This record gives sequence, C-alpha cells and structure tokens, in this order.
Amino acid sequence: MGCTALLKKASLVGAFFVCLLASLAAPAACLAPGTLTQVRVSKVLDGDTLRLQDGRNVRLIGVNTPELGHHGRPVEPFAVQAQRRLQALVSANDGRVGLQLGSQAKDHYGRTLAHAYDARGQNLEAQLLAEGLGYLVAIPPNTAQVACQRVAEQQAREARQGLWKKSPVLTPEQLRNSGFAVLRGRVERVQRNRGGLWIELHGPLVLRISPAQLAGFDQAALQRLPGQQVEARGWVIDRAKRGGVKSGQARWMLPLSHPAMFEELP
Repeated sequence: MGCTALLKKASLVGAFFVCLLASLAAPAACLAPGTLTQVRVSKVLDGDTLRLQDGRNVRLIGVNTPELGHHGRPVEPFAVQAQRRLQALVSANDGRVGLQLGSQAKDHYGRTLAHAYDARGQNLEAQLLAEGLGYLVAIPPNTAQVACQRVAEQQAREARQGLWKKSPVLTPEQLRNSGFAVLRGRVERVQRNRGGLWIELHGPLVLRISPAQLAGFDQAALQRLPGQQVEARGWVIDRAKRGGVKSGQARWMLPLSHPAMFEELP
C-alpha cells in the first residue's frame, strides 16, 4: 500500500509516522523511476522554477521556495540562496535535468509540472528540502513523492538548516499578508457545510478543506480536533480584500489541499 492510501486510512499524526518509517526503510524512494531523457535548462528562474531550452517553464513538484520579490514585495529570506543552489545542482549536471511529468502535467499558468532529477537519478526538490531551502507542498493529484520529500524537509527542520534556523512558523495573529505561510494554532471548532469542512483556529484564521478534497482526509479525526494544537501550511487568502468577510468571520483563510499540508501536534 502506498503512502497516499495510508494517509487516507490512518490518523492525522499516525499516517505521517507510517509514511516516515516507510520512507526511511526505502531511501531510494526519491530516486528517478527508471532512465529519464535529460533536457537542457536555459535559465533557473527561481528556487523552484526552470526555463528549458525548448521554451517551457517547469514548476518543480513538491517544493515551494521563498519568493525573489514580486509586485512590490521584498525578496524573502533564502530566496536567492534557493535559486543559486538550484542553479548549482543544474550546472553540476552539465546544465541538464531529467523530468518526470506530474499526473497533472500543467498548472493554470501554463507551466509544466514535473519532478527534476540529475543524471544519477537524485531528486532535485528533495535536495532543496533537505538543505532547508524550501517548504514541502502537496497539491493533488501530483503527490507521488510526498512521503520521501517530507522526510527530506524533516531532516532540515531537525538540523535547523536554512529557513528552519529561525523558525518561520507564525501564529494567526502574526499574519500581515496573503501568500504562502506555515501557521500554528489551537482549534476552536470544526464545522461542515456545502462549502466544505472549516477548521476555525483561535485568532483571525480558518482552514478550509473543499468538498473535492475531503475524501483525502480522515474526517472522523478532523472532528476531534477542537482544543488541539495544529500546524498548517499553504497559500493564505485575505478575505477582507475580496469583500468576503462577514461579521464574526476570520479575516484569513488557508485552503488545505492534502493531509501533508496539515498536522495535529502532540
């Protein structure tokens, strides 16, 4: 049974440790699935995006690196380091990478979604995660490497490498901008309606699992969350800017796409 199935069947915390042990027992899980055709890279756009010589932009699956700075926002810590490290990994492979396309091969920006490997079959996303230069992200259906990539991130986190040297985890009260964040807080209530399942945290933040994604979560375990501390990650939405905040509702909303983006803390 694969870790995707285990995540569905096991408890929120238990599923992670089952997958963690499975990945540690099989360290080659992040290796390339056979021989891949090597394609030439013309430019490393940032820590998680490549431009190929054939003109395609490739968004690496499973890792989100800090932003270099767009739309007037400053460069985020470790953004430049992540870009330089990815450039070094590509250069060490003679300017080429092997690509394994995701189950969903393109995103809504038209970018190719793929895992990238060097000539030895080493996964480049896992190397960035293990060095603390990016965050694990899991967006269905492209979740085949979630378990081993999560192990890679955990190594960096435990060693306090890169962006984990000073914890980037925020409380809901510390939120100031929309965008990617890792957040920690106490669950006050869990509700389900036609819009999905809503996990309200203490403070101005609610987590949402859409109806389309609910089947991937242990819903019974989610209902037992009130009073528990949790950690969640993803792209935070400022509902105030969208005019969607009613009286008594949280300003910030974080959609959860996969169980790996959410963890109940001991």
